[in-house]
Amino acid sequence: MEDLSLHILDIAENSINAGAKNIEIAIIEDSSKDLLTIEIKDDGKGMDADTIANVTNPFFTTRTTRRVGLGLAFLEEAANSTGGKLRVESELTTGTKVIAEFQLSHIDRKPVGNIADTIVMILAGNPEINLRYYQENNASKFLFDTNDVKKITNEIKINSIEILKFIRQYLEENVNKINK
Repeated sequence: MEDLSLHILDIAENSINAGAKNIEIAIIEDSSKDLLTIEIKDDGKGMDADTIANVTNPFFTTRTTRRVGLGLAFLEEAANSTGGKLRVESELTTGTKVIAEFQLSHIDRKPVGNIADTIVMILAGNPEINLRYYQENNASKFLFDTNDVKKITNEIKINSIEILKFIRQYLEENVNKINK
């Protein structure tokens, strides 16, 4: 995958397939520690100990539609290539948390990518989920919560074209402010 937002999209899709109704995505840049952390947390069905032990094995998958599961293996490789690491925490019936850490300044660190498009893609196909996105860049912080949008839009579905356009623009403006 070319950028980290595509990894986030892949993990969010896995969360939805695991029955998650709530997904939290956080991207935290800490230049004083030279660290970029991406965390995706869900309330899906979770994983047992055997699955967690094999979760980054590309030839292990719980899917019946294909025999490989490359998403977390590729994310782990992306993190490791920068001196970072990948951790997966999960408990059956409780959910899963994926934490990827990267050396922020490492020459091989992939760019974060287009988070606004990633979030819009998740919401376009899954309007029923509640998604919280948090970004922190040193002292700047930004939080987006679909529950807030759903309260404001009331009768209009969150995946309507007008709402998705607004969300994309809102995210782009705020993410650009944080990244300055």
